[in-house]
Amino acid sequence: MNILICDDDREIVEAIEIYLKAEGLGTFKAFNGREAVEAIQTGDIHLVIMDIMMPQMDGISAMLKIREQKNIPVIMLSAKSEDTDKITGLTLGADDYITKPFNPLELIARVKSQLRRYTELGGADIKSGVYKSGGLTVDDRQKTVAVDGEDIKLTPVQYKILLLLIQNKGRVFSIDEIYETVWNEMAYNSDNTVAVHIRNIREKIEINPKEPKYLKVVWGIGYKIENR
Repeated sequence: MNILICDDDREIVEAIEIYLKAEGLGTFKAFNGREAVEAIQTGDIHLVIMDIMMPQMDGISAMLKIREQKNIPVIMLSAKSEDTDKITGLTLGADDYITKPFNPLELIARVKSQLRRYTELGGADIKSGVYKSGGLTVDDRQKTVAVDGEDIKLTPVQYKILLLLIQNKGRVFSIDEIYETVWNEMAYNSDNTVAVHIRNIREKIEINPKEPKYLKVVWGIGYKIENR
């Protein structure tokens, strides 16, 4: 598996590369958003670690360009700790977010978690089946989502959340349950992360996200897919 590391701080790129290679992972390097987009076009890359604040093209803009080409996991890096940065990154399609300075072992754990989900979503070891709720269909054999016959494109994390909920139609999952199942780690301040992904899923599968037909909130408890 190959990881693209993109940061305008070369020391950070080199340090991350050392830890990734120690885990047996291949690496590509870029030092601004434009180089990252070019690397995606030419390299066999399975995950991106991307800084937000960079010259020539920032990380958010680069991520949007990458999303036009590939649906691989993206972990955003930022020196800022404000929730607005985190929410912006997640809203626009990032799969995870980590704030500088970070523990390299934590970053590696998150990389492995994202790669595991990405691999599983494309692998044959996931339980196959077609799940429906009214006009919403998730075909886990083909890893596709459709609403009233129209294909819907989800990120790997969005797909995993929707699959969890539709496989258990009618059951209410708390925010912590969703986070711990999908991210495969203990929930810690997970409210914003899950809520942003839920909002993004609704924007894609609901005709009117403000009055959702499929993905419902049970106030004070969590979320569920209607058993239709």
